[in-house]
Amino acid sequence: IVWMILFTLIPLCIVFYYALTDSITGEFTLANLASMGTYLPIFLRSIWLSLFASLICLVIGYPVAYFIAQCKPLTQRFLEMLIMLPMCMSFLLRTLAWVAMLEDTGIINNFIRALGLSPLPLIRNNGAVILGMVYNYLPYMILPLYTVIMKIDKRLVEAALDLGCTPKQVFTKVVLPLSGPGILSGLTMVFVPAVSTFYISQKLGSTGTTLIGDVIESQFKTAYNPNLVAAMSLVLMIHIFVCVSIMNRFGETD
Repeated sequence: IVWMILFTLIPLCIVFYYALTDSITGEFTLANLASMGTYLPIFLRSIWLSLFASLICLVIGYPVAYFIAQCKPLTQRFLEMLIMLPMCMSFLLRTLAWVAMLEDTGIINNFIRALGLSPLPLIRNNGAVILGMVYNYLPYMILPLYTVIMKIDKRLVEAALDLGCTPKQVFTKVVLPLSGPGILSGLTMVFVPAVSTFYISQKLGSTGTTLIGDVIESQFKTAYNPNLVAAMSLVLMIHIFVCVSIMNRFGETD
């Protein structure tokens, strides 16, 4: 309770206070929240790119998690270590590594030039930002899925096979529904940091791929408008709660 009060409740109260007060007089105002309409396209872009990256992580992460869950215990531990290994490296360095690969004079385009072809626009676009999100947050999708799939009772799979189900039916009717909590957990763990990121969009994107995290950082560091930043953070938090609630709603079962 003390931990929640100190590090959750009090910070949230501070955010609410700054979001609902004037930066000069300190009086109550809704002007900060009213100005959020200006940043609506950036909010929508942040949510869209984050959802798209989360779905890609799911498409990639589910087969990987399922494969690991079918391996021997020693192999499982080794593959887990490989998945977590990039997380031991700095988030900034991992992103900069992609910059070195994707930029116009980077590794990939230099190889393309060596083949006598024209370089490709691999960076400073939505695709590069989504790639950065998927690469950095994919482990947050694989690990929850792997944990849930591992806990599925193997006797349920055997019973489905004994009752005449094909392997495809076993997966769609037994494994996939039972791994639903892992899917929702993975989507949430990828979506929440992705929607508020700013470094990935700064290094791999351009002015056309500005996310709400970029605006919050610039308003706090450059313009130093903590009241507007608090309002943005409050609206972003509400957006995240709404999106997560929708995902959990789809995951509810009778």
